Amino acid sequence: MSMPKLPARRPGATPGPRKRFGQHFLEPAWAEKLVAAIAPAPSDCFVEVGPGRGALTAALASHAAQVVAIEIDRDLAAGLSRRGLSRTTIIVGDVLKANLHDLGRRAQYDQPDGRLRLAGNLPFNISSPVLIHILAAQRAGSPFHDATVMLQREVADRLVAQPGTRGYGPLAIMAAVQADTTRLLSLPPGAFRPMPRVRSAVVGLTFRPSPVEIPDYALFEALVRRLFQHRRKMLANALVPFAEQFRVEAAAWLAHANLDGRRRPETLQLAELARLATALEAVPERAVL
Repeated sequence: MSMPKLPARRPGATPGPRKRFGQHFLEPAWAEKLVAAIAPAPSDCFVEVGPGRGALTAALASHAAQVVAIEIDRDLAAGLSRRGLSRTTIIVGDVLKANLHDLGRRAQYDQPDGRLRLAGNLPFNISSPVLIHILAAQRAGSPFHDATVMLQREVADRLVAQPGTRGYGPLAIMAAVQADTTRLLSLPPGAFRPMPRVRSAVVGLTFRPSPVEIPDYALFEALVRRLFQHRRKMLANALVPFAEQFRVEAAAWLAHANLDGRRRPETLQLAELARLATALEAVPERAVL
């Protein structure tokens, strides 16, 4: 017995949200508030992640030189293309697989001296991976000046968290390597359609050179993630599995990094974590991961 076909979407109909993409569309009134916080200059060029129905896209395009928006939902992308927004290019694609550097160059094609900026309403279900992808692109040489992103409030709290607070962990640390983070706005559920069950926040990341030297970033990231699996353990104990993997004594490693083994990972500043990773790198003949 053949399965009945789903009814086709009417041509030109406004696409509804799809759960698999975690879609919650920003209301136009809130898009204007967000643009006021972003404060785009007429020469600014934007890469927008997840334009959805285009509320933020249209608001940015009316203030900036160019907007290149990447949207994974083909129906939404087609709807945006039909609107014919000026100074706007719509690309169908998955941001997690996209080359952000190439998108940036496309945004700056007619305005090579304009600031390159990133903005987006990140889907709740993949917001952390998208942030890591943005940070990785910036570390690899993408010339973004800043990024302004809408996030679930819990993720925003983790992104801006400071040492010693409950939300402090790998996300805040990886961001701090490359950017200064600022909470710009809080958004109620009513700022979106359909309304999410959680509150949201807007965070700005202003990119800058790293304040610390990290010769081996992969090692640094692995160390941070391992430590924060035991964020409340004393360092002397939390480091033991990692130290054994590299055939070094945890006590000697801590001494080389000039850190007190009674400290807890959640209290370590970025500079101290970088020093800890660098101290391990200085140990000769360490085992290969």
